[in-house]
Amino acid sequence: MSIKHFLKGCVAILPLLVFAFCTPEASTFDEPFSEKLRLNQIGFYPNSSKVAVILSEDPEDKNFYVLDAESNEVVHEGDLKEAEKKTLSEKVSWIADFSGFEVAGKYKLGVPGIGSSYAFTIEENVHADLAKASLRAFYYQRMSTELLPEHAGKWARPSAHPDDQVMVHPSAASPKRPEGTVISAPYGWYDAGDYNKYIVNSGITMGTLMSLFEDFGNFAGGLDLEIPESGDSNPDILDEIYWNLKWMLEMQDPEDGGVYHKLTTASFEGRVMPHEATSQRYVVAKSTGAALNFAAVMAQAYRVFSTYDQALSERCLEASKDAWRWAKKNPNILYRQNEMNQRFDPDVTTGAYGDSSVEDEFVWAASELWVSTQDESYLEDVSTEVSSFSLPNWNTVNWLGYYTLFRHERAGNRIPLENFDAVKALFMETMDDYIKSAQESAYHVVMGQDVKDFVWGSNSVAANQGIALIQAYLLSERDEYVQYALHNLDYILGRNATGFSYVTGHGSKTPMDPHHRPSGAEPDKEPIPGLIVGGPNPGQQDDCEYESEVPDESFVDDYCSYASNEIAINWSAPFAYLVVALEAIHN
Repeated sequence: MSIKHFLKGCVAILPLLVFAFCTPEASTFDEPFSEKLRLNQIGFYPNSSKVAVILSEDPEDKNFYVLDAESNEVVHEGDLKEAEKKTLSEKVSWIADFSGFEVAGKYKLGVPGIGSSYAFTIEENVHADLAKASLRAFYYQRMSTELLPEHAGKWARPSAHPDDQVMVHPSAASPKRPEGTVISAPYGWYDAGDYNKYIVNSGITMGTLMSLFEDFGNFAGGLDLEIPESGDSNPDILDEIYWNLKWMLEMQDPEDGGVYHKLTTASFEGRVMPHEATSQRYVVAKSTGAALNFAAVMAQAYRVFSTYDQALSERCLEASKDAWRWAKKNPNILYRQNEMNQRFDPDVTTGAYGDSSVEDEFVWAASELWVSTQDESYLEDVSTEVSSFSLPNWNTVNWLGYYTLFRHERAGNRIPLENFDAVKALFMETMDDYIKSAQESAYHVVMGQDVKDFVWGSNSVAANQGIALIQAYLLSERDEYVQYALHNLDYILGRNATGFSYVTGHGSKTPMDPHHRPSGAEPDKEPIPGLIVGGPNPGQQDDCEYESEVPDESFVDDYCSYASNEIAINWSAPFAYLVVALEAIHN
């Protein structure tokens, strides 16, 4: 703060010794907004960590100020601390830590000579609306139903993709279902910005959402999502999960237990509303990866739905066992789309979700089946010879299995696996390394310590890191893990290299043109809220125009950028877990 600002709140007293007695409440700060101040654009819990980052080579004043958002009066002040490391673009960053300020209200941050930040709120339940929106976003992805104005508001739309006339692609033909057979597989969520459904990507999505319910069911189950089923006897989160579960069950061939890899058009539809996308749809090729993802989801669904629908629960378990048996008989049928297109017509050019190895899928499915059945034969496929922690992703899911085993052990059950304690120890060591690296980093977050974090869907990396930290908290009850999970949420909501809050409709600077067909087809409306976009991706596979090639800055808010600005259910799910879990913990 400059001298003139400082003196506004000071009174000279004592005739012989001039003593400046400062009353911050009376000080004001009148510098304009600056993009150089990066923070969570929604806000902070009163008793939580509160950190902002200032990008500046050398601030003229090493102080920062918390300001009343309306009057600009100073209500708190602190010292800036230079981060130990520079940003990936070699910028110097300074950390403003105001965790000790706990008074509820609406504020801004100010730094002399630089400017002030977006407004933010300090209050209990500060992310309550975001928590609901993160789950409600799945409702907007529903197919096979009309979205009515009373539930969808301005984003209401006609019913589309009933999927009751789906053809068996020649790659998926079997004796009882030859090429061209018409089957019905309705319901489900649109996978991403496109209008197709993929079992593999639904796998990690469903597993993550059901894990949220298993870990924080009392809180998550009490959220009113304002969906058509709200008010029935089931928690809203389970009603939403059930919409996709119904579709997944229809993707299993009843004759042999195998599971089709995806339900799709031959090529992507254009930038049109769902009801205008009417191309023929197919079920395509069975794969081991699809069968194992299906088996894991259905085994977990058996537990999650057992209290609410016993018949559904039992059906899910039997479907899981059938898919497991098929996978054991066919352990290496990998989905290779290019090879398939050389053999069969029509060519399929939509998302492949091909995987070069399914060892991790065996671990996940076996873990879920063992917890649900206690049949120790499943544990033969759960390896504990693990040399490193692998953050969950659609093609790397073994740690979803270990999370389930952690959860089962926390409930007081023994895990009859050799070296299981070593797996836990490795995991906790990795989480401690996460925190150590974050403390030294330019943005004071776990995200981005490895440049490899910035991949297609990098924001899901940030969210899944947050989930891992919450798992560490559940194992240890050490609050620092929650603190750094919250820092990763701060990253998603604005404390990052682009200054975006990456969630549509939540924050001051949010994506307005995501690669999402229902949003892009109606440009006169703001995008559907609650959707997290992919985030910085230096691969730039879409050939759009980016302002930067620096990994953490490689983002453009443009519909053309499916590589950085698309939405996807497997990114939305870990984001929902993170924000809902943090709300639950802080409640």
